[in-house]
Amino acid sequence: MVINFGAGPAKLPREVLCEVQKNLVEHGTSGMSVMEMSHRGNAYVALHNDTLALVKELLNVPDNYKILLMQGGGTGLFAAVAMNLIGKTGKADYIVTGSWSSTAAKEAARYGKINYAAPKQDKYTGIPNPKQWQLDPEASYVYYCDNETIGGIEFDSVPETNGVPLVVDMSSNMLSRRVDVKKFGVVFACAQKNIGPSGITLVIVREDLIGHAMPITPTIFDFGVIAKANSISNTPPTFIIYVMGRVFAWIKRHGGVDEMYRLSMIKSELIYDVIAKSNGFYYCPVDKKVRSRMNVPFRVGGANGDEELEKQFLKGAEALGMQQLKGHRSVGGIRASLYNAVTVEEATSLQQYMLEFLKNHQKS
Repeated sequence: MVINFGAGPAKLPREVLCEVQKNLVEHGTSGMSVMEMSHRGNAYVALHNDTLALVKELLNVPDNYKILLMQGGGTGLFAAVAMNLIGKTGKADYIVTGSWSSTAAKEAARYGKINYAAPKQDKYTGIPNPKQWQLDPEASYVYYCDNETIGGIEFDSVPETNGVPLVVDMSSNMLSRRVDVKKFGVVFACAQKNIGPSGITLVIVREDLIGHAMPITPTIFDFGVIAKANSISNTPPTFIIYVMGRVFAWIKRHGGVDEMYRLSMIKSELIYDVIAKSNGFYYCPVDKKVRSRMNVPFRVGGANGDEELEKQFLKGAEALGMQQLKGHRSVGGIRASLYNAVTVEEATSLQQYMLEFLKNHQKS
């Protein structure tokens, strides 16, 4: 059996896949597949609203926030966030700690003046001390990425912005730990990590930040238009939203976000523990305080990695059914993504393989 450690599109809960399979041709008593339902018909709208209600329940979303389902992925939201929010002052702060926050800042610069609030890093291996940040009190918002999938960096606290609206990209750790939504102006997550198949982005936005889109904002990216239409201003990806709703229901059945967090700590510690006790054979470059629970990057054969050993590691892993462990092309090495759907047993299989590989290849 294949174990998927890919960063995304990532593993979905098998329980959900089996449920979707069972209802693929005919959903309930509707006589048709969700893929065939009118997006404005009662059968689909009920599924759509159930999905939104589950998000509100799982994250305890306050009543003064709107939950939107948008298209364009995380990349689309890089633009949408700026177009909807930056018009207030024409400026925004970006705390860049990895590839995705860097990309978001470059996209936002098309629409206003961007201040790189955190000191520039030669390599993304940690989060600069907040005391070193230079936040602009006139910024329309402060933006950061809570978990950088490529570098394996995850914030251990919520940044303090002194009242400036805080925007967070939680694409790769959404619903893996408790979130105090009240601390944020906008929370968003593209789905192909923890919350469903690719093709939809979950957006939670405070109501007072809606209705200020720049005139150039495309209708499909206008928070106000999407909110007013309950995310059905045009034909949404109905089947993807249905599957996402089934993932939310699965999380609820299995203990909610608190249980997802507990399991994430167990899974990530299994891997980090092997790295720590390998006497340098396995090496993780990320500062311990901000090592991600979701994405564990490491090198094999020392700090700079031994390419031949890493090829052997990947080949051996694939022979055991462990797929998509190759690190991102921009950084190389190995990366184990341990999203909610990855079980403790599967993480343990990787741990045991790492120990065996270490035993067979470390220098005596």
